[in-house]
Amino acid sequence: MGSGGRALSNHTQSPAAAALVVEDLAFSYAQRAVLQDVSIEVPAGRFCVLLGINGAGKTTLFSLLTRLFLCRHGRIRILGWDLHGDGRKALAQLGVVFQQPTLDLDLTVLQNLRYFAVLQGIDPEEARPRIDQALQQSGLADRRDDRARQLSGGQRRRLELARALLHRPRLLLADEPTVGLDIHSRQAIIQQVRDECRDRGVGVLWATHLVDEVQDDDEVIVLHHGRVLSHGSAASLMRDTDTGSVGQAFNALTRGDDT
Repeated sequence: MGSGGRALSNHTQSPAAAALVVEDLAFSYAQRAVLQDVSIEVPAGRFCVLLGINGAGKTTLFSLLTRLFLCRHGRIRILGWDLHGDGRKALAQLGVVFQQPTLDLDLTVLQNLRYFAVLQGIDPEEARPRIDQALQQSGLADRRDDRARQLSGGQRRRLELARALLHRPRLLLADEPTVGLDIHSRQAIIQQVRDECRDRGVGVLWATHLVDEVQDDDEVIVLHHGRVLSHGSAASLMRDTDTGSVGQAFNALTRGDDT
């Protein structure tokens, strides 16, 4: 159902509400279709991998989920809140790590987190322990007074992740967050996010083209040329394609879909 019509302001959350539900989403640039009939669901407390090559439509999807682009065809619900009818309440549940870095490099690590806390309306007395905890969890406690430009690429990404989780969202979107990082930085960031799923029940939509970031018990959405080719567990993806790895399964699904 297109969200460009009447506002959908009803809140449909239930005790088992999914972190994210996308229904029949479509988007075009001029006359070129970028997303076609995309329907996905991210359960609360699950690590869901959005797997696709560059140009598959992952970043466009994230732009719609964060309202950088206006959703005119389809429906998006975050923790039961409709993004069109109840955008403020829906976005309040959301943490985002964008593909392009968004830190202020001239601010210190601490200042970046404090500024975000103010933007989120977190009381200063509450912000202090949250920031201290975030710095400890991200391994940046000893860099709190360093300017962000002094950090390595992996440390900057950990800071962006700490910032995205500071207001304790229930859905995290991460768009190619580990591209260009060394293997140890990648593993540390992924593990921190998986811990958030396990410990706080955060639903995660993790966009990547790196198949080695997928574990067998993850949810996997294969997005190719703007269409969802598969949506289920990594194990079921391999079983359905009669393959022995996620990489082989992805190749089997996308090899014949080059239209």
